Amino acid sequence: MSDTSAPATADALALPASTVPDPRTAPALRWGVVSPGGIARTFTRALHGGTASRVVAVCSRSLDRAEAFAAEHADAEHPITAYEDLGAMLAAGGLDAVYIASPHAQHHALTRPVLEAQVPVLVEKAFTLDAAQAQDLLDLAAQRGVLCAEAMWTRFLPQMDVLRRTIDAGLIGDVVALSADHGQAFPLDPSHRLYAPELGGGALLDLGVYPISFAQAVLGDLSDLAVQGSLTATGVDAELAVIASGARGGRAVLHSTLSSRTPTQAWIGGTEGSITLDGAFYRPTTLTVRRLDGATASFTHPGDPELAMAYEAAEVARCVADGLREAPSMPWSATLSVMRTMDAIRAELGVVYPGEGLGDGEGAR
Repeated sequence: MSDTSAPATADALALPASTVPDPRTAPALRWGVVSPGGIARTFTRALHGGTASRVVAVCSRSLDRAEAFAAEHADAEHPITAYEDLGAMLAAGGLDAVYIASPHAQHHALTRPVLEAQVPVLVEKAFTLDAAQAQDLLDLAAQRGVLCAEAMWTRFLPQMDVLRRTIDAGLIGDVVALSADHGQAFPLDPSHRLYAPELGGGALLDLGVYPISFAQAVLGDLSDLAVQGSLTATGVDAELAVIASGARGGRAVLHSTLSSRTPTQAWIGGTEGSITLDGAFYRPTTLTVRRLDGATASFTHPGDPELAMAYEAAEVARCVADGLREAPSMPWSATLSVMRTMDAIRAELGVVYPGEGLGDGEGAR
């Protein structure tokens, strides 16, 4: 019997719809924020503007900073209490979840007491300085039976759901190649956190984590790493290029730098087509599928892109309501895989952080 099915055409190609729920429908949580810097402000604006949740407490080593943050984001109906001690914030109670927004080097030390208090926690990327710290936190979360998730916001966005479903549907055939880059131009400043080894500086943990996490999401665990790069005068990585094999097949070509603003695009090549995520691929963007038969289709992020961090907060809220310890969009296995890959890359480059391992870290900034 002959096959009478027609190949897809430009008019016939339809992408799978996103199954990510509207963040505004997630249960309302009372959040505490640790380290009220720029990323904490972005998160709080998204939380207040895109979900039913509210920040009710903020902690910083500087009470003035905490109070300024509280004044900026509170209103008469929704006050925010400022603290300069994390223990005091946790002891006061009334928190359903905590968001850790400090530099990488402080994540381990700040997350541990939250888990000890059995409060669900969302930790900014990169999750920790190294895989040993990540494993310690996830072991503690398992022991305490409490949710712990990495705030790699890209993986919670609807575009990633559409991407996964498009690949699973076979619309581009078997994946054979992936490329992604993230470079920004930062003048050399030894006092800036990106150039400070004690704060986990360098391109890798701040910028390169995006291409690496993206590749891990698509290809699975990365191995057979071929790494090249250069270091800054302060001893952190200025630039890195990586070729890697994926556990699900295919190879990745990844690049990151502190020295140049790059296109920040991502591309996935398959035997029957390709997927392109416009720059910046890690932010809400447009995903385009192009098949070899000429069919094309696109998906563009719905809603306000400035509120996109609401998706990770909403998934945490649903997980808390359902009694889950892991966020499906960023499971523990993925966090550990990414951290192990970055450990291997740093080993090749010769980058060592003063705070690696399970020693004491600094408090909230």
